[in-house]
Amino acid sequence: MASLDQEIAKTQEERKKTEQQLASLTSLTFDTDLYGGSDKGSYLTSIPANEDEENIDAMDNEVARKVASYTAPKSLLKEMPGGDDSDAGLGFRKPQKIIDREGEYHQRRLKQFISPERHDPFSAGEKTPDPSVRTYADVMREQALKREKEETLKAIAKKKKEEDEAAKAAPPQAAPAQQQQQQKRRNRWDQSQDEGGAAKKSKTSDWDMPDTTPGRWDATPTPGRVTDATPGRRNRWDETPTPGRLVDSDATPAGGVTPGATPAGMTWDATPKLSGMATPTPKRQGSRWDETPATMGSATPLPGATPAAAYTPGVTPAGGFGLATPTPGQLRGSVTPEQYNLLRWERDIEERNRPLTDEELDAMFPQEGYKILEPPASYVPIRTPARKLLATPTPMGTPLYQIPEENRGQQFDVPKEAPGGLPFMKPEDYQYFGALLNEENEEELSPDEQKERKIMKLLLKVKNGTPPQRKTALRQLTDKAREFGAGPLFNRILPLLMQPTLEDQERHLLVKVIDRVLYKLDELVRPYVHKILVVIEPLLIDEDYYARVEGREIISNLSKAAGLATMIAAMRPDIDNIDEYVRNTTARAFSVVASALGIPALLPFLKAVCQSKKSWQARHTGIKIVQQIAILIGCAVLPHLRSLVEIIEHGLNDENQKVRTITALSLAALAEAAAPYGIESFDSVLKPLWKGIRQHRGKVLAAFLKAIGFIIPLMEALYASYYTKEVMLILIREFQSPDEEMKKIVLKVVKQCVSTEGVEADYIRNDILPEFFRNFWVRRMALDRRNYKQLVETTVEIANKVGVADIVGRIVEDLKDESEPYRRMVMETIEKVVTNLGSSDIDARLEELLIDGILYAFQEQTSDDANVMLNGFGAVVNSLGQRVKPYLPQICGTIKWRLNNKSAKVRQQAADLISRIAVVMKQCHEEQLMGHLGVVLYEYLGEEYPEVLGSILGALKSIVNVIGMTKMTPPIKDLLPRLTPILKNRHEKVQENCIDLVGRIADRGAEFVPAREWMRICFELLEMLKAHKKGIRRATVNTFGYIAKAIGPQDVLATLLNNLKVQERQNRVCTTVAIAIVAETCSPFTVLPALMNEYRVPELNVQNGVLKSLSFLFEYIGEMGKDYIYAVTPLLEDALMDRDLVHRQTAASAVKHMALGVAGLGCEDALVHLLNYVWPNIFETSPHVINAVMEAIEGMRVALGAAVILNYCLQGLFHPARKVREVYWKIYNSLYIGAQDALVAAYPILEDEQNNVYSRPELMMFV
Repeated sequence: MASLDQEIAKTQEERKKTEQQLASLTSLTFDTDLYGGSDKGSYLTSIPANEDEENIDAMDNEVARKVASYTAPKSLLKEMPGGDDSDAGLGFRKPQKIIDREGEYHQRRLKQFISPERHDPFSAGEKTPDPSVRTYADVMREQALKREKEETLKAIAKKKKEEDEAAKAAPPQAAPAQQQQQQKRRNRWDQSQDEGGAAKKSKTSDWDMPDTTPGRWDATPTPGRVTDATPGRRNRWDETPTPGRLVDSDATPAGGVTPGATPAGMTWDATPKLSGMATPTPKRQGSRWDETPATMGSATPLPGATPAAAYTPGVTPAGGFGLATPTPGQLRGSVTPEQYNLLRWERDIEERNRPLTDEELDAMFPQEGYKILEPPASYVPIRTPARKLLATPTPMGTPLYQIPEENRGQQFDVPKEAPGGLPFMKPEDYQYFGALLNEENEEELSPDEQKERKIMKLLLKVKNGTPPQRKTALRQLTDKAREFGAGPLFNRILPLLMQPTLEDQERHLLVKVIDRVLYKLDELVRPYVHKILVVIEPLLIDEDYYARVEGREIISNLSKAAGLATMIAAMRPDIDNIDEYVRNTTARAFSVVASALGIPALLPFLKAVCQSKKSWQARHTGIKIVQQIAILIGCAVLPHLRSLVEIIEHGLNDENQKVRTITALSLAALAEAAAPYGIESFDSVLKPLWKGIRQHRGKVLAAFLKAIGFIIPLMEALYASYYTKEVMLILIREFQSPDEEMKKIVLKVVKQCVSTEGVEADYIRNDILPEFFRNFWVRRMALDRRNYKQLVETTVEIANKVGVADIVGRIVEDLKDESEPYRRMVMETIEKVVTNLGSSDIDARLEELLIDGILYAFQEQTSDDANVMLNGFGAVVNSLGQRVKPYLPQICGTIKWRLNNKSAKVRQQAADLISRIAVVMKQCHEEQLMGHLGVVLYEYLGEEYPEVLGSILGALKSIVNVIGMTKMTPPIKDLLPRLTPILKNRHEKVQENCIDLVGRIADRGAEFVPAREWMRICFELLEMLKAHKKGIRRATVNTFGYIAKAIGPQDVLATLLNNLKVQERQNRVCTTVAIAIVAETCSPFTVLPALMNEYRVPELNVQNGVLKSLSFLFEYIGEMGKDYIYAVTPLLEDALMDRDLVHRQTAASAVKHMALGVAGLGCEDALVHLLNYVWPNIFETSPHVINAVMEAIEGMRVALGAAVILNYCLQGLFHPARKVREVYWKIYNSLYIGAQDALVAAYPILEDEQNNVYSRPELMMFV
């Protein structure tokens, strides 16, 4: 036995160790935002009692608190340590749900309520609206009610806060009086409602005594006892969830109160404290645990409560004072809180575990096969929790566990297969599409139900189906949209879009459905406008650009379908909604409506909204609409600029700070959109803006400065100079502001002021630069990406005014700063300044410092993903040109040393640097040094890291380009065989650089390499045609041309023609292009015989490949085609008569290129012959064939003239069959667009009729 215990202890020890090891792994994927790493001390210790409490203040979160004290870039801080998703690199990442990447603000969309359909006054005309339908007036009333409620709640909260503050501030000697006052207020329900007697306390319980030392029990918020509750965050476990309390149970009831009466404003489930005296229930979201179940016969009121006169039948009064048998609750007098809670929980559990009633049992069991037994007469069920509480538990009473028998016929909840070829249903889809799993007989359903079922099927196919299923379902939904009706469609689609588990692709598809359906439904969509907006507006603030574009498109189409009046009626109530999220999205939606229906249509409405007296929210949203219009439509605001500025200008003096801020931001957006025009429109706002920047501080000042910053560049030079000097005083003062947002705006405004003409370099040099560099060129600025970017841009703009030497001289020393982000910022600024302005200003001393600094910064870098150091080094060296010669040995020494570094990243940077400075080395006549570097790089071609190998090949390529083939070391004949095996590498960077290098050698130095080596390379190149990157395929195809030129086309062509037999389409297409390029470089007569011979192979792929080659060939050779057109005509004849669609399509494409190439070169006979073969294909239905045929006819129009085509066309323009006429008119229209004037001579001469004169003499046409 002892050994067994030891074994158990040992196993437990091992398990503990394993758990500790597991806990230390970094790949743990618990929610670090919630739990703050593996620190269990920061776990949440309580469950909030309702949803409101879950929005804990961000600073309560341990991680957020730690993060707030750091000054690292926000982008890094957001990446909290999570599990490392090993599948991510393999491309197996699950499609991301939208909700996963949304913040709390964006997730508010899920709390929005999809409104019921609204009354459409246009379709109803003069009729009185149906009372069941919501009208505009109803919506406005609801909004007013909501706002009033919100304001009342705010006022209550404010009053309570003031009372709390007053209580804290009160002097200690006033305590007894205060207590009396509290006592009085707490017991106001105990006051008699009679005018005569005041309620007197017969006995005071110690629970009722105000306790001066707040303890744990004091934290229990008793309804009606406001001041006793401990302020601070409520804890679920500290609350007693029953609405009625025992604390005042000893009080004597007042006379004159009807038992059972509930005072006004009370909820029905509040348990009376005294006979009929109800406790005010606090307004709080109801929880299931708080309900007192009083429906069944076993529910018992609290001990000490007198039963109401008319109590609910089935409720047994127990423990009341009027009954003969006293219950323990009464016997023991005052109950302690622990006992009270025990009693209450006991009763709650009793209620849940009550015996089933006869009705419930009848419903559960079959009617036959069971007999109902009568209970014995002496049996009395134990139901009173108080008696149960006092009973002694017996250990023998626990039944032992028995293994249940397996029921093999049991139906588990396995998802059914979707019937009738429907796609797979995800678990979250059952809520919406579950009805489809019930295989009902469709004939038995009502027409509406059938319609609904059909819509559900189609939507499921769109959401989860395969591409072909999706395509047909979309087509059906679109075609039958009016038949289905707007109501059923939107009632199905919109809830799907509000689904929390929606993925990007699914949302895209459903939005596509709405777009197509909108187009069909047109005016029928009016009652559902608001419904659609609730779902689509959140797209306008989505972080995904394409989602925003889709949202705009839908709202634009919706406003065109519904009209301006309906859009305004739908969105007007949301303009002053209490929720900022709704106002924000509504403002953006209104800007889209304005861009769709024109700004003038919306101006009167905007004017009214912006001048609303009722609520500042309406004014704020109205002005925000103007801002969003400016952002959305850009310079198209210019015609309406003055009226838009007039509408919002009064907002600069508004009493509400938020309105003033948004007005300034809107003016900034308008000025930015209008630049460089429109200064006259801003005349009226200059004065208030000027006064504003002197009066305001903080966010409002930032907004005012931003507005001025965008208006100054619109001014004439003289005014700009004056205003800049004025505003600069404020800006220089704000240089010291610690606020990040203010810094960004100040930098932006400085940049705009400095770039304006009229601001002199001396003024900037003397007044701005010293303060600017002292306050902004600090390490901290390099940590925040947006600040960094803005600072670099502003400094570059200042440099454009004051010159390179001033700026570079001030920051060159910082290239040796110990902070790498700061060095990177300095390097980026120097790179941009030097690239813009050159280096002629830089003197010898500064040049030395600069080279020394960039060498240091380049060597000391640890990570440089954006290649800032590399680009900076390259820019400085290229700018200095021949002045770099003394430093080149040192630079090359550094490069060679770093090429040998053990870190792959360092080797890659060294190789990349060679390719940047190769041109300068040539300028400095350092061929010997370059040759030496070439040999070093050649030795490193065995590099194992593909990224580094790609860079080494790039460096070799740059040296080969500069030094030439003859002087290259190692010699080309040694270099190329070393490159052949590298062509097999599948890494894109290696492929691209290698193929470029091989192509360059094939072009310039093919004679250094034997033909056999080139053929070997040809075979390797075929594989490269499969590459994903277009640049690689293009380089490969060009290389085939160079090789064919070097060794003759025959062998290369044989290889390529053989490749036409492969299955992969991309491979074949690239091969056809390569054949065409070979034909172009080596003359077509070397290629055409073999190519046409290949057409005899009875295989579709090969024949199509040949036709495609001909198409590209004639596109490339152009006019040379006149010598070969007669040779290929029989082949094209055959192809244009082939049964296969693709043959005819490709042949038509070849005919087009041929016709365009030989236009005007006397080949009209062959072209007319080919046109006769092309023309019968005009009735084809396949879109690709139709396109090819129409383009061939356009080509023929250019080559043969419009008159010939018109003669072909006239025969079908007035055909009795509509489908025939349509095709001919389509051809005629394109003919008319292409050659309108040329058709005049070819129109048929018609006889004059009695009423119509068709003859047009030349004189008339001339006049």
